[in-house]
Amino acid sequence: MSTANPQPLWQPDPHRTAQARITRFQSWAAEHHQAPADGGYPALHRWSVDHLDTFWKAVTEYFDVRFSTPYARVLGDRAMPGAEWFPGAKLNYAEHALRAAATRADEPALLYVDETHEPRPVTWAELRRQVGSLAAELRALGVRPGDRVSGYLPNIPQAVVALLATAAVGAVWTSCAPDFGARSVLDRFQQVEPVVLFTVDGYRYGGKEHDRRETVAELRRELPTLRAVVHIPLLGTPAPEGALEWSALTAADTEPAFEQVPFDHPLWVLYSSGTTGLPKAIVQSQGGILVEHLKQLGLHCDLGPEDRFFWYTSTGWMMWNFLVSGLLTGTTIVLYDGSPGHPDTGAQWRVAERTGATLFGTSAAYVMACRKAGVHPSRDHDLSRVKCVATTGSPLPPDGFRWLHDEFAASGADLWIASVSGGTDVCSCFAGAVPTLPVYTGELQAPGLGTDLQAWDPAGRPVIDEVGELVVTNPMPSMPIRFWNDPDGSRYHESYFDTYPGVWRHGDWITVTSRGTVIIHGRSDSTLNRQGVRMGSADIYEVVERLPEIKESLVIGVEQPDGGYWMPLFVHLAPGAVLDEALLTRIKQAIREQLSPRHVPDEVIEVPGVPHTLTGKRIEVPVKRLLQGAPLEKAVNPGSIDNLDLLTYFEDLARKRA
Repeated sequence: MSTANPQPLWQPDPHRTAQARITRFQSWAAEHHQAPADGGYPALHRWSVDHLDTFWKAVTEYFDVRFSTPYARVLGDRAMPGAEWFPGAKLNYAEHALRAAATRADEPALLYVDETHEPRPVTWAELRRQVGSLAAELRALGVRPGDRVSGYLPNIPQAVVALLATAAVGAVWTSCAPDFGARSVLDRFQQVEPVVLFTVDGYRYGGKEHDRRETVAELRRELPTLRAVVHIPLLGTPAPEGALEWSALTAADTEPAFEQVPFDHPLWVLYSSGTTGLPKAIVQSQGGILVEHLKQLGLHCDLGPEDRFFWYTSTGWMMWNFLVSGLLTGTTIVLYDGSPGHPDTGAQWRVAERTGATLFGTSAAYVMACRKAGVHPSRDHDLSRVKCVATTGSPLPPDGFRWLHDEFAASGADLWIASVSGGTDVCSCFAGAVPTLPVYTGELQAPGLGTDLQAWDPAGRPVIDEVGELVVTNPMPSMPIRFWNDPDGSRYHESYFDTYPGVWRHGDWITVTSRGTVIIHGRSDSTLNRQGVRMGSADIYEVVERLPEIKESLVIGVEQPDGGYWMPLFVHLAPGAVLDEALLTRIKQAIREQLSPRHVPDEVIEVPGVPHTLTGKRIEVPVKRLLQGAPLEKAVNPGSIDNLDLLTYFEDLARKRA
């Protein structure tokens, strides 16, 4: 891959650079903490990783983090895993998220948009009041610090209120989107044993209503730890027997009481895709998320009180939690509940226009779909307030950068394009947005502050201008404090620290260029990543292989050179079975109904068998490499496979497709 010095696609003008919050932070940190005053972002980044303690202390001071009990030191132990941040400190995430209510009570904290595309505001005062009322009711139900509270909810204001009320009490939030089938939800929630479940009766998507009452009834039956179920009548149905009404729990005018918890007290549980079994239940801390998101949103995304922050997401994806944290910077956040393409492909641009979004976040796949569909966002919509379009979920291809730039430039707009990359594992970005740096086509601008991001070869040597494994060599505050149900920490260690002891290996292939930019080449493991929503192959296998005709299956997600994503499902049929239209329909229907409509495969292909390792594990990564055009000898170690002949089938398929 050539990483010669091309011309930047975009450069921030001097005014934008001078006004950027990261510029002001650098000047302030130079004055108060001996950060370099000159040298711009590269110098600031070097200082932030070389002086990790001082940098994070500076972040807490700059954003006026309120410690009700002071910390003894910034970093008690910096070993990974197990780094100890701000020992002794106490605080509350929700208290910081609602601070703007004191000065901007009547301004919108939330703008809620459904498929009508008409924004409805929730003011800071109203958000704070509802959180106060619900937190008091949760306490009355016996919810205590450390208890788990779950939401089976779409991206609606009630979900934000429930998260913040949970955090105010010191309980632990966890959520799934209502397009997840019961099995997917139970695989997640059963691990953490919630005491309260917030649910809707259904949701609207693509102009249709989807009734979820039967799924909710199954969740109630299968979650024996529940003490209360709270019904939100999104489709207008009455509460099921024994459920509490949302309206009753949020009616009081109660001042919120914010439980002061240790810095490393759990805030929420997010879930990995579950590639090799049950999804990992990833626990992040109140303090770690607070300071990481202040840095990421307040400095990298350049968000503040005058901004409106819209990211197309669902409550089952970490980007929803990231979006909610926009409140920490006093920003108005935009919640869109609906299909990204309803009534037409340009739907998300219409939401950005109608809400006055200043930062619009979406998936790379959506950008490429708009380009393919001939959408002209800046011509057909008033997007004059949009200063940044950010993308994640998969790498934005060079054509996507150029298309976005040209579409906005045609209307005279000076658009900053921020392709960002991080993970559920840290609920943040490793690399991406920097408002003061140039943008190069197909590249992320730089690693994040405080993040010592490198590309390593298999021997653990850093490489520049070459493809390597994404590693982080110092701790980040939002790294998991632990996994749920992992008492000795072995699963956590195995997930990130097995390859390079003491160093976080994330599972992405990247190039760090000599210009300091970062190129993402996709997953180095086999996670399926559809429209930014990650799903493990194990979930697909569980559903597909319940069908009697399917002996075994293999699902692969392949990033395409044009920015597309091809997800074939290979099926090894039981004797006598035929892959006819009826079976195809049943396979797709099972995945759509029991897992997620986004993970219905692009093609279902019959194969003579599924290859395995010698210990009986299906091999996904080697098959993916073959389908991407790698020769057999480079895709797999032949001595590790039970039937090498089966791999030649996939090699032939790749040749035919090419």
